[in-house]
Amino acid sequence: MNKYELIPLQLLHQGLVSEANFFEPQLVSREIVCLAHDAQYVSHLWGLTLSAKMIRRIGFPLSESLINRERYILDGTIQAAVFARQYGVAFNIAGGTHHAGYDYGEGFCLLNDQAVAAVYLLERELASKVLIIDLDVHQGNGTAHIFRDNMDVFTFSMHGEKNFPFVKERSDWDIPLSDGLTDSEYLAILQDALPQLFDRVQPDFVFYQAGVDILETDKLGKLNVSASACKQRDAMVLRACYDRQVPLQISMGGGYSAQIKDIVNAHVETYREAINIYHF
Repeated sequence: MNKYELIPLQLLHQGLVSEANFFEPQLVSREIVCLAHDAQYVSHLWGLTLSAKMIRRIGFPLSESLINRERYILDGTIQAAVFARQYGVAFNIAGGTHHAGYDYGEGFCLLNDQAVAAVYLLERELASKVLIIDLDVHQGNGTAHIFRDNMDVFTFSMHGEKNFPFVKERSDWDIPLSDGLTDSEYLAILQDALPQLFDRVQPDFVFYQAGVDILETDKLGKLNVSASACKQRDAMVLRACYDRQVPLQISMGGGYSAQIKDIVNAHVETYREAINIYHF
């Protein structure tokens, strides 16, 4: 998607960051991917031998360049998670591939970047209780599938009730949203949920899927949320982590507005809020 090229350019253009603030991901290893994914599924990905049915479920024609793209995304989120422990918050300009489950890909997601990064932190004792906050308009079904029996990772998804995926997984806490939900309704629900979430989970690391497909301009979102409210949403999550001194990794997630500027600007505002709150 063009947004992955445009977001860093816009961040630089607005003077929010410098080149020194960026890092470059590497191709993550198969061993790391298998921390959160089935080895047989990963082997078929690497060998480009997925079934035609699975390829249709993913929605992309399978290719080595596509697999490598996912591997770069995963390493980007892992590196961002490690940087977040040092700086408080860090971003992956891409990522948020939350429809990929333990042994399947779906909805243009082949591998689940935040799920792999979460297990990476747990395996290396860099975290002991992880909270994944998914505010993309689509349920984080793959993330829920991966962690359905894992007590060390708590999955929270606030999503369109009647939106994709039409067969939902069960997160640890799901909040389904009605079509046409307005700014005040959306923000009130989140404001009520966040303190409960942190009190209940007591996380020592948070992953945030910050999809901007909640926007009223989004072709797939079905909600009536303004860019201003989307920015307030991000500020609420950022502030909740900052006030509790919990490291936060952010992946960008979805965005399908007709005008690319609406997508890019909304993502840039997430960065702006992080810079303001964390005093960078």
